[in-house]
Amino acid sequence: MEYPSLIFSQFADKEEIMLCNAMIRGFALKRSFVKCISLYDEMPLRGLKPHNFTYPFVITSCSEMGWFRKGKQVHCNIVETGFEASWSVANALFIMYIKMLDSCYPESMNKRNLYDAQKIFEDLCPKPMEAWNRLISGYVSICAVESARRLFDEMPERDVVSWNSMISGYIKVKKIDNARDLFERMPEKDVVSWTLMIGLYANVGDLVTARRFFEQMPCKNVVSWNSMISSYTHHGQFEEALDLYLQMQVEDVIPDAHTFVSVLSACSQLGALEFGKSIHYMIKDWSQLGIILRTALIDMYAKCGDINRAFSLFIKVRMKDVFCWNVMIRSLAIHGRTEDAIKIYSLMQKVGLKPNDFTFTAALFACSHRGLVDEGRRIFYDMEKEFGVNPKVEHYSCIIDLFSRNGQLEEALGVVKEMPFKPDIAIWGALLGGCSVRSNFKLAEEVIDKATKLQANESGVHVLLSNMHASLGQWTEAQSAREKMEEEKILKKAARSSVIY
Repeated sequence: MEYPSLIFSQFADKEEIMLCNAMIRGFALKRSFVKCISLYDEMPLRGLKPHNFTYPFVITSCSEMGWFRKGKQVHCNIVETGFEASWSVANALFIMYIKMLDSCYPESMNKRNLYDAQKIFEDLCPKPMEAWNRLISGYVSICAVESARRLFDEMPERDVVSWNSMISGYIKVKKIDNARDLFERMPEKDVVSWTLMIGLYANVGDLVTARRFFEQMPCKNVVSWNSMISSYTHHGQFEEALDLYLQMQVEDVIPDAHTFVSVLSACSQLGALEFGKSIHYMIKDWSQLGIILRTALIDMYAKCGDINRAFSLFIKVRMKDVFCWNVMIRSLAIHGRTEDAIKIYSLMQKVGLKPNDFTFTAALFACSHRGLVDEGRRIFYDMEKEFGVNPKVEHYSCIIDLFSRNGQLEEALGVVKEMPFKPDIAIWGALLGGCSVRSNFKLAEEVIDKATKLQANESGVHVLLSNMHASLGQWTEAQSAREKMEEEKILKKAARSSVIY
């Protein structure tokens, strides 16, 4: 557009509407949307009146830029000048209002935008199938499935996109039977249709049926495989996820970043370090490696015990997000490198990232397991004061555990009294640990009583009290604590682990 812009700037007669429209059209097609809108704003100053060859490109530019307020102002001008009936103008307006649904507007505004889109749609003549599908998708996005179904039933003809949009709407509101009915009635199914059904049954925990649909698919793509693998991972069936990944390799399906993230998550949970390493070695194009996959690799190495490799990968990541920092802080803390965890927490703030509630949980956990009372106290009270993050029950649990572990029962009790939540079993357990440190049996009995009233069937507090008595040779009291567990029918479950070599 450089050369036409130069000619246009030197043109003696800029009051010619055809010249302005040509420039506006050129700017819009070349995605110079700001220049397109600016030239439109200059038209009244030149005595020019926009018309149906002007407005579609201006509305499209507003839509592409996300300037919806400006788009609505242009819409008002369109109504005033009477060009709303033009098909090209109405279609551009319709697309803009549909795009507004994906903006960051509140839900009430989304419904208003959809209402405006519906009004414009009703006046469209002819109504292309794409417009029907877009409006159905709009209703689905705000869970107005009944309105979407009315449109679906009114459609003179439907394509596979129409059916898939309607099925996804029923999935969104968890109407399994309706989604299954539409799927069975579809005249033509594509890979999206089958993958939607996998997701439908996986979301409700019926992985057997989800797998059945997966096996019945006439043609699978990498998204289908990812859907089934991630479903297994999400529901804790990690070995099945790895088995399916191996089957994917046998069938020569090329995995993508989403595949690797799901499989690495399964490796993390199983402690399958060698399997995770094999995934790491398969990743060829590191330039295209997203932050989510890099973080999944760091998490896998850390959870599988190789904290040094995890830290090395973390250092190499240039554009780290908050989640990546959180994973590293937590991983270092779990492996006993609490000083490093606190250093990473401080460094995160120096590079300009604001900690979130998960960051504070990881940092407080590190302080608690190293006995860094002053540092933990500062972090806890800075949460709300410096960063505007309201402490949640897990943060209170961490700070109470920190105080209790280090014999500061009075301060721990003060936090319990001031917290805006009712203490849960974790908090009572932390206090009981402090009672054990100080051999405070009177408070321990009170804690046990309050913990028992929660009816959480948690054996830990009772076992800890029993062990406290036993450590001092008070065998009768220790036995009494165990017998009380039996009376309350509280069982101590044996721990177990699963590691793949």
